[in-house]
Amino acid sequence: MGARLTYVELPVVNTAGSKAFFEQAFGWSLTAFGPDYAATIGGGAGGTADIGLNADAEGATAAPIAVIEVDDLEAALHAVETAGGVLTCPIFAFPGGRRFHFREPSGNELAVYINEPG
Repeated sequence: MGARLTYVELPVVNTAGSKAFFEQAFGWSLTAFGPDYAATIGGGAGGTADIGLNADAEGATAAPIAVIEVDDLEAALHAVETAGGVLTCPIFAFPGGRRFHFREPSGNELAVYINEPG
């Protein structure tokens, strides 16, 4: 299974303000996906992992979350659970793919996704 860290999602309280900050401070281009979410697309964060800004009160995590891209989401879920990961959010769809969240044994929450362009 190919897996690579491609995304970091930050919980924010003001998507527009944080979007403006990262664009001005670092020259990144973030796309707004509604009032509560914005993200760089295709390495927009300096050619490295993309960054997402999440202000959705129900969907945002308490701390930044690393997001790992895989080729087979169901196989990754099985591997995470077999290795001792604890599912914190079951598989759900989002614009561009599907993902799930889990905690690893030390308590860090991460997400795993598959890109499925619509």
